Amino acid sequence: MLRLEGLTKRYPTGDEALKGVDLEVPKGQVLALIGPSGAGKSTLIRCVNRLVEPTGGRAVLDDVDVTALGSGGLRQARRRMGMIFQEYALVERLTVMENVLSGRLGYVGFWRSWFRKYPQSDIDEAFRLLDRVGLTEMCDKRADELSGGQRQRVGIARALIQDPALLLVDEPTASLDPKTSRQIMRLICELCEERNLAAIINIHDVLLAQMFVPRIVGLRLGEVVYDGPADGLSPDVLTEIYGEEDWEATIKKDPDEGKDGDSVEESPDEHMQGLT
Repeated sequence: MLRLEGLTKRYPTGDEALKGVDLEVPKGQVLALIGPSGAGKSTLIRCVNRLVEPTGGRAVLDDVDVTALGSGGLRQARRRMGMIFQEYALVERLTVMENVLSGRLGYVGFWRSWFRKYPQSDIDEAFRLLDRVGLTEMCDKRADELSGGQRQRVGIARALIQDPALLLVDEPTASLDPKTSRQIMRLICELCEERNLAAIINIHDVLLAQMFVPRIVGLRLGEVVYDGPADGLSPDVLTEIYGEEDWEATIKKDPDEGKDGDSVEESPDEHMQGLT
């Protein structure tokens, strides 16, 4: 379980990105974090793994206070927090397999990682994950030869090979077309269910969040203004999160789409079309 207690981030300018956020994410639960630009969504995710240092409060993962750890303890804690980035954060000149295996850097020694001498068990797991995300035949391709959807799948596999307890996902669909966005969201949610993983997904697309994620947390100006089920996002709630607008079209969903819609397990031709 992840527990946030009064998490605060104040910048030297005096601006508060987070204002005492309290939040619990049980094991196995996927949570979508929505809100306008500047609401503190990315800051919250980065404060959890301390890519951004919080000013106050605590982030506790399975009884370990991450915010109180020194550098050695933080390195160990970060092994248990897989991060999936908006801009993929792959090493362009490395192959797909090498990028996935880089998720094991926190577990292997310096020289083994330098010479890319990973244990066979790590290599076997990388192949299993690449198969699961539909990229088995891409393992020897360089990252800069991939489409956006393929890159995001590599990022997902890299995060999962850490064997994390928590996934922190920052705008995973921002650069993707609508079909690929649905495939990526579906894949993340399916993998979390299969592995009983907790996840926080920072996402701008309200309809996509509703379609795939059961729990929504809305941030505005660094504060939680909504925490509830996806079907609770009424026009009044969206106005409280984002401000005045005609929200009726935003919250309508096609009943034939969503988790039970087009499957990630597609034919090769369909799969490649969806990822380009």
